[in-house]
Amino acid sequence: MRFARPGIHCPPGLARRRLRRAGDHEATAPGAGISRGSPGRTRSTAEKRCHGPGTHGLLKLKLDSMRRLRISAISYLNTAPLMWDFEHGDAGAGFDISYTVPSGCAAQLSDGSADIGIIPAAAYTTIPDLLILPGVAIASRRQVRSILLVSKVPLEKIRTVALDTCSLTSVALTKVLFAKAWGGGRTFTPMEPDVERMLKSHDAGLVIGDPALRVDRSRFFTYDLAEEWVKLTGQTFVFAFWALRQAALPDASPSLDLAEIFQQSRDHGLQPENLERIARDWAPQSGLSETEVKEYLTQNIHYYLDPASLRGMQLFYACALECGCLPAAPALRFLDVTKLALAE
Repeated sequence: MRFARPGIHCPPGLARRRLRRAGDHEATAPGAGISRGSPGRTRSTAEKRCHGPGTHGLLKLKLDSMRRLRISAISYLNTAPLMWDFEHGDAGAGFDISYTVPSGCAAQLSDGSADIGIIPAAAYTTIPDLLILPGVAIASRRQVRSILLVSKVPLEKIRTVALDTCSLTSVALTKVLFAKAWGGGRTFTPMEPDVERMLKSHDAGLVIGDPALRVDRSRFFTYDLAEEWVKLTGQTFVFAFWALRQAALPDASPSLDLAEIFQQSRDHGLQPENLERIARDWAPQSGLSETEVKEYLTQNIHYYLDPASLRGMQLFYACALECGCLPAAPALRFLDVTKLALAE
C-alpha cells in the first residue's frame, strides 16, 4: 500500500488496488515510503553495459550485491503513466517507493534517502554522481498546461514574482524567460503554491503540477512556460527524468534491468486502455474531465528523453548558466541498458 508524505495526496485508486495484496507488504510509517514484495532474487553477478543516447558516453557498471532500491516518485497526475507497472503490476516488488513533490524528490537523492528519483532537470546540475535512466522524461513540445505563471497584471507590468517552493526546474525556467525574453529586473520570492496568497503580495506567481491544472485561467493573465520556451527557442523542454545515484548500484539486485523496467512501465501506462483507467481515477480530484486528463497526458506531456529532448535540455542548461540561474551542468551520463555476464 502506498503512503503519502504529510501534505502530499495519495494518488487515487492505489490503496483499493493494493489492499488485496496487503499480505505481501510491510507497512511503514506515513512519510517513510512503502515496502513492496520480497527482497530481490539471488542470481549470478552481472554487468550492465550500454551506450547512452547520442555520443554522451559509455559507462560500465558492476552489480555485485543486492537490496531493494528506494524510489522517490512525484505525486502529480503527469507521473501516473510512468508509475503504471509499479502501481498495477509486479514491478514494485523489487523497490521501496515514496511520493513527494519535485523539489522533495531532488532533496531525497541529494541526501541519500532515495536511490532513484524522477528528478527535476535542474537538480542534475547540483547533485553529484547521478546516472540518467535513458529514454524516459516528463517533457513538452507545446503548451504543457501544468506549469503556469499566473498574474494579476499583464506580463510587461510584472515586477514581483512568487515562486512555487515545490519546483526547481520551473523556477529556473521562469528566471531564464524573464532574462531572455520578457526583460529582467524582477524580484523573486519563494512561496507555498497558493495562487490567492501569492497574488496578495506579488504581481505574479509560478504554480506547477496539479495545482496549476486547477487554476481558473479566466480570472488571471496566464503564461504557459513550456509554450513560452518553445516560442523562444523552438526546442522541447524537459522538466524531469529518472536518475539513479551511482553509489546505490553495488547494493542493487543484479536481476534488475532498470532501464527496461522504467521504460516498460511508461509504455504500459500509455496504452489506451490504461489511460482510460488513469482518467477515471484522476478526473474527480484533478478538476478535469476524463477526456481532458487523457488529452493532457497524450498531447501536452511528452514522455520520451529522445534526441530532441536532449537538445532542448542542453540548451536550457546553457541558458540557465548564462543567466546565473543554475551552476554548470556536468556531462550527461546514462545508465547502461545491456546486461552482460561479468568477465572472470
